[in-house]
Amino acid sequence: MKPLPQIVRHDPLRDEDFSLVLGGPTFQLLRRSHLSDGALGLMWKRMIVISLLCWLPLLVLSALEGNALGGNITIPFLRDAEVYTRFLMAIPLLVCAELIVHLRLRFVVRQFLERRLIPESAMPRFEAAVESAFRLRNSVPAELLLFAFVYAVGILVIWRQYVAIDVSTWYATRSAEGAKLTLAGMWFSYVSLPLFQFLMCRWYFRLFIWVRFLWQVSRIDLRLVPTHPDRVGGLSFLSNTVFAFVPILLAHGALLAGLLANRIFYVGARLPDFAIDIIVLVAFLTCLVLGPLLVFAPQLAHTKRLGLREYGTLAERYVRTFDEKWLRGRVPPGEPLIGSGDIQSLADMGASYEVVQGMRIMPFTNFAVLFLAAVTAAPMAPLVLTMMPLQELLQKLLGMLF
Repeated sequence: MKPLPQIVRHDPLRDEDFSLVLGGPTFQLLRRSHLSDGALGLMWKRMIVISLLCWLPLLVLSALEGNALGGNITIPFLRDAEVYTRFLMAIPLLVCAELIVHLRLRFVVRQFLERRLIPESAMPRFEAAVESAFRLRNSVPAELLLFAFVYAVGILVIWRQYVAIDVSTWYATRSAEGAKLTLAGMWFSYVSLPLFQFLMCRWYFRLFIWVRFLWQVSRIDLRLVPTHPDRVGGLSFLSNTVFAFVPILLAHGALLAGLLANRIFYVGARLPDFAIDIIVLVAFLTCLVLGPLLVFAPQLAHTKRLGLREYGTLAERYVRTFDEKWLRGRVPPGEPLIGSGDIQSLADMGASYEVVQGMRIMPFTNFAVLFLAAVTAAPMAPLVLTMMPLQELLQKLLGMLF
């Protein structure tokens, strides 16, 4: 008699990787356009095609209108710093970020399972959190709403009223009747800029999915270990996820650098005038990336308090027994002090208690905070040259070092 075939149960948590980017109508459109595959390959092709779609028509139309290098305008196309930082720097970084985020975050769900942080009784809630994140990532209405938001708010309100520079440029000429879009300005306003803003908003939406997933997992009573050597109860793998978002921070820094450069070169502003803007952007983006991990702070703080109490009680019992045995004359006759297991156990107990005492309630390090802040501000570093010549700057740096 033939044995019955074994039934293999499909486990969605183990059979597929967690991903914020492998899904959604835009991802499917890129696949059908042969600009991506199922594993986010063809990254360079996507970067080049999307960047040129936004930038090249603007160059051609500006050249046809005589606004590429000169003309009766303040900012010609080829001298517009924002064009380079937005379409030739920020867009490639946002596209590159998809692959990096996917590779860095793909094993997050497996880590929760392999480290046995999820109690068996909470597995249905954990599975529901993962499936909910996938549904939101693949949502067609969500991306349609992003498109509508970009055109209704991003272009008509935010860009035209708060971002567009108030001088004659290659995309809009100023007159007594108001601003009038050029041909290049029409492509810029209705194709290039909306596409760029959609890529940005899509990343904000993905960050929302990430925050929501972490918050749902943090509502589960995780099996954290206060004596775990990573000093965060076994959640150290989450601290490494923040570095996946570095390209997104660089893109934002480059975008602000281009915006400030135009105002410094063509409006007469100075870099110190924007010190508050730079600080606010750096602080906001750093909090945007690190903030989601703080949802685990209450559980980590509770685990630390519980660990200190339990290990403190255990240590008290042990050291009192040790004291009575070796210092109060109750040691058995002939038992040697040197080489005794009691000494080693006391040392192990002390080391365990020190680990619990050093446990952090924030699952990231000070280095991560400084690194992310530096990455965000890095694209604005060249603007320092608008305040002093390069030779003078180098002399001051060398004087500080030597």
